[in-house]
Formats: sequence, C-alpha cells, structure tokens
Amino acid sequence: MGRKPNDSEPTRCATMILLLMGLFSCTVVYIFMSAVMRPTGNSAVDRLAADDGGDGGGVEGGGCCNGIESFELWGAAVKWGSDFKVKSSKECCEACKDMCTGNHGPCLCDTWVFCGDEKTCGDKFGECWLKKQKDTLAPEKKDDGDKSMWTSGIVFGKGEGIVALETEFGAIHVKLLPECSPHSVFNILDLLTIRHCAGCQFFRAETRGQVWDARGDHIKDASFGPPYGLLQGTLGAEGIPFETVPSEFCPEIRRGSVAWVGSGPEFFISLANHQEWKNAYTVFGYVLPEDMEIVEKIAQFPTKSDIWTGVNVTILENPVPLNVRRIKSSNDDLNLSS
Repeated sequence: MGRKPNDSEPTRCATMILLLMGLFSCTVVYIFMSAVMRPTGNSAVDRLAADDGGDGGGVEGGGCCNGIESFELWGAAVKWGSDFKVKSSKECCEACKDMCTGNHGPCLCDTWVFCGDEKTCGDKFGECWLKKQKDTLAPEKKDDGDKSMWTSGIVFGKGEGIVALETEFGAIHVKLLPECSPHSVFNILDLLTIRHCAGCQFFRAETRGQVWDARGDHIKDASFGPPYGLLQGTLGAEGIPFETVPSEFCPEIRRGSVAWVGSGPEFFISLANHQEWKNAYTVFGYVLPEDMEIVEKIAQFPTKSDIWTGVNVTILENPVPLNVRRIKSSNDDLNLSS
C-alpha cells in the first residue's frame, strides 16, 4: 500500500524558506545601520578617551613622561618612596600614570617625585614618591632651584588639566600636556593665579586659503603659505614678568596644536597640519575639537597685510583680548570624562 502524500509538507518547507530569508534580510539591515549610525568620535569625551590614553597626551604626545629637575612637589603620598625605588624618572612617571588610567574612577596619583643623582641623593637614590594633589591646577611646590635633589612632574587624567582661553566670542578650551612640556604647563598654571591678563590677545589671523583643506591636510601641488592657517597671540600680561620657556615637546604641528613661538610669550593655534615645519615648535596643549569653530571664526575676522622679517602675514584689524581661566569639572558645556 502506497503512502498517502502529506499536503502540509510543501507548505511547511515554503514557510521555513520565507522565515530564513526574512532573518537574513534583517541581519543585513542591522549590519548596515550599525555602520551608518556608529558614533564618529567627535565629542570631547570621545576625543579625550582616544587622545589621552589615560595620560593626557595621546594624539599630541601620549608617550611623553618628562619632569622638571631640581624641583620638588609636595602633596599627600599614595606610595612612599622609601619603600618604592626605580631606575629613572621616566619609570617613576610611568608608575604614576599607571594609577591614572581613568578607567577606575579618579586618578589615584597625579604627582611624581624622583631622586636620581646617586651622589646627591645618598640613601634616597632611586626613591619614587607618588602623590595626590588637592588641586591639580595649583600643585603644591615645596622646593625648587639648584639646591633641590628631586625631579618632579604632574599627570592630568581625562577631563583634567583643561584651561579656557576666554574671548568675547567664546571660550577656547585647551588640554594641557604636562608630561610632554612641564615647564610650559607650569607657566600656564601661573597665569591662572592672576585676575586679569591685560595685554593678552590674539593679533594675527590667517586662514587655510587654498593651501589646506577643511581637515587641515595640505592640498597637493599647493604652496605651503602664505597664508599659513593659524591664529597667533600673546600670553604676556602687562606688568607681569614672563619666564621664558625652554624647548620641550616638539612634534609635528597638527590642526588644534597650541605651541609657543620661540620661547614665548607669543603662541599660536594651528588650523592646519604642518608636517613641513618638522619639530620646530614646543607644543604644550591642544584645543578640544568642538572649540575649533571659535578659532576658525576669529581667523575669518578682517585683517590687514604686513611684512615680518621678510614674511608676508595678515594681522587682525582689531586684536581680540583673551584671558586664561580655569574651568569647573562640572561644566555642562563639555563632555568631560570623570
């Protein structure tokens, strides 16, 4: 006796095929939408997470670990140097940075102090003291000058070490790089203690012209300026001596880099990537990406031509006064990581 055909089997197979096709279609749509909607990383918190690498440097200098010789910073010890000895100041700095990754709450260490001269340090040779400041923008100094046997440095975690260059057109927030250019950063921190920065201003503005594109990349076969794509100013406050800074961290200038002209107090913010300048300028910070709009705006203000030591420049018809201010960590206008 033959088996009676089951009329429901073709229907069941067709249903399964349609179900699989639908599942495949949904998967393709999900993958496509995930790629399209993925965050671009333009917010401050994204940039800080990517750039800092937990050490406040990243794009501008995440591998730096420099300090100031003959200089001792005070503060509450989180690791006693008498029980912790290392071979170099860099190793001491790295130990502090390892406690300031930003992945597990606030930095446990933001200051390191190392004794590296065997003759001067005696039994303290190799001691590495890891400390914590009450205020990272106003670190407590114990001793400096030739008599001090210590080398010290500070470390800013994510969302820390950001100062504002205030103008009437908005505040330009700058992430400082103390592990790369400590002398420069301490100079900036000193400016935070004065009430007014009379004479501090932006006075030279040059667009990218037809030389660099909107991302700051050089256009093929174009000249390298003028214009040079920068906003230049001075942090020399009237009546207040400016301590010139030595040459420190000198990477390639990138869009957003903040660097000294010579030994200061003149400085500039770059609107372009200047690989052609090699390692000519000390970089002590970089502008948070969302504030580059303010820099671009000022660079578009009316200018007049001038010649400085044989170089054609454009200077602002009306200089823009600025002030250096500290910001609150709870500032709602910034996506600062904790």
